[in-house]
Amino acid sequence: MTPGARLQSAIEILNDIFLSGRPADRIMENWARSNRYAGSKDRAAISNLVYTVLRRRAELSAATGHEDARLLAFAALALVEGEGVSALADGSRHAPAPLTEEERAVLDAASLPGPDAAPWVRLNYPEWLHSEFEEAFGAALEREMAALMDRAPTDLRVNTLKANREAALAALEEAGLSAEPCPWSPWGLRLTSRGNLPGLSVYRDGAIEIQDEGSQLACLLAGVKPGEQVVDLCAGGGGKSLALAAMMGNRGQIYACDTDGRRLAPLEPRAQRAGIRNLQTRTLGPFRPGEADTDFAGLEARMDCVLVDAPCSGTGAWRRSPDARWRLDPGTLERYRAAQAEVLARAAALVRPGGRIVYVTCSLLPSENERQVEAFLAAHPDFKPVPWTAEWPEGLVPPPAVVGDWFRLSPASTGTDGFFVAILRREAGE
Repeated sequence: MTPGARLQSAIEILNDIFLSGRPADRIMENWARSNRYAGSKDRAAISNLVYTVLRRRAELSAATGHEDARLLAFAALALVEGEGVSALADGSRHAPAPLTEEERAVLDAASLPGPDAAPWVRLNYPEWLHSEFEEAFGAALEREMAALMDRAPTDLRVNTLKANREAALAALEEAGLSAEPCPWSPWGLRLTSRGNLPGLSVYRDGAIEIQDEGSQLACLLAGVKPGEQVVDLCAGGGGKSLALAAMMGNRGQIYACDTDGRRLAPLEPRAQRAGIRNLQTRTLGPFRPGEADTDFAGLEARMDCVLVDAPCSGTGAWRRSPDARWRLDPGTLERYRAAQAEVLARAAALVRPGGRIVYVTCSLLPSENERQVEAFLAAHPDFKPVPWTAEWPEGLVPPPAVVGDWFRLSPASTGTDGFFVAILRREAGE
């Protein structure tokens, strides 16, 4: 594939992302599997250009004054490779059509914002979120937001029901992939090369799962034990449910729940592949405070642990879906906050005295994290916060960047996706 053809492919993909409003990671996954690109050696170059545009969209848009996929692709390529990129638009087969005079004038006049530009322009996030990020990061704002523009690594969780970390690492190396242990998770491996994971026997046999190290640490802090009764209240595709079930050694019971049965559908075959036998799924109906929760009839006040992996803005995972920052709006964020309060209230009714809620988001925003926990504790005086250090496994080195009672992770501080974890215990006397 010629450089011009690679550029044209990137423009087509960007146009699909901009016009459809669908998450970039889903579009990129479909594109990578398509007949046109399957096995192509050019996929990495095309992907890099697409994600460069998405990560620097605010800067490039400010510089060009346009939101056009073609112009932003040319501007990004000029940013990465310097001048002369217009020569790629020569109208040859599969290459972009030549630049118009207007397009040339726009690109010639464009220059990226300098160091005095507003931080939300230089660091590529919506201006209306600036006060939240300032509250979250303070003096570390620049470093933290810059890290959200980096590419995320691919982390794996070793399924301890089927393998240990050393055996999984050896199997990956035998298949031609290189990896290294994650710095904090005892089950984590971080890939240092690329490959077709679903095609490997170690993956097909259920010995490894794709899961960010931060997500693994959230499960670790849940502290579930064999024989416990556990609810994963917002299970989605079930990645955390699988990790919890492995921690429980197939003893006890975990209920993986979600309001959308389609999200839960892949979980049962994944559990079978992983050798998990103590998991069942439940599709939940609407929750009405003050009324009996018929979806959990007979389970009220019996659960040792309820994991609330709450619906959220996903700001901590912006590295993986750079366009998500431009699809978030104030109304959507407010709906997430309302849903978070609702699932926390639902969880409270399920926890036995002495049991715990583990509240998790992949958000960096205080309004979805600390403020939600504070509001919950004010409304539920029978719950008390537990410092994360009290639940950290003895003998395991914790991330030194995490301070305070709440467990906060970010790409800049811990090299993981951004996560927030709060442990809330129901007092035994209630």
